[in-house]
Amino acid sequence: MMGARVFVADSHEIVRIGVKSLLTQSGGYQVCGEAANGRATVEQTRQLNPDVVVLDVALPSLNGMEAARKILARCPLTSVLFFTDTQSEKIMRETLQLGIRGFVSKSDRMCDLLSAVDTVLHGGAFFTSRVTQMFLHVAKQNGRRGVLNPREREVVQLIAEGHCTKNIAHMLSLSIKTIETHRCNLMRKLDIHSTVQLMLYAIKSGIVDIHTIALPSIDPEGFGQAGLVGGDSKQLVGSTAA
Repeated sequence: MMGARVFVADSHEIVRIGVKSLLTQSGGYQVCGEAANGRATVEQTRQLNPDVVVLDVALPSLNGMEAARKILARCPLTSVLFFTDTQSEKIMRETLQLGIRGFVSKSDRMCDLLSAVDTVLHGGAFFTSRVTQMFLHVAKQNGRRGVLNPREREVVQLIAEGHCTKNIAHMLSLSIKTIETHRCNLMRKLDIHSTVQLMLYAIKSGIVDIHTIALPSIDPEGFGQAGLVGGDSKQLVGSTAA
């Protein structure tokens, strides 16, 4: 008998191979597809209608949070399970708001991922003890409402990844003027005055992962000749979080 159908989305091929091997060897699961970016994940899940999507948050083109939002809207019978290293407060808060039923850290045990897939398949919710503690911490915070709406977060991600206005307009099926308006509104809303500042906001907010950003394509406005290329990007992110 054919097992439950699982779709795997992660930007790293070695992770996809590992998750697929774990699921198929355990029995009871059929890996029906895989993708390396958020937009391909949304499109393929719409076509394949898997039972569960095992999804990383840090995906290029469209991050996992926005991909999950679209998947849940278009495929209400599909369950989404986050399998990720991304654990910011914003991600935790939005996970709860979206109604994601499973969240496993890549630092957790392999058996936790299998348990999570099985649990969400049967209508339950699964969060490892490590993740539960993080959720409890978020629940104690003041619950500040996110500044940006889903479309604005899409635009921020694509700008931060180095896409030009024309390409963003094409990817989102919008006019160039509309994208320019979004960009101006974002700058005003966030009190941001350069592309680099917008990129740093995207990293701090968990909209993008630093490893998905093409640093040489970012215009270092207001940062002098040094820009961001050649510096220690991890140190840069750390300094902005202070």
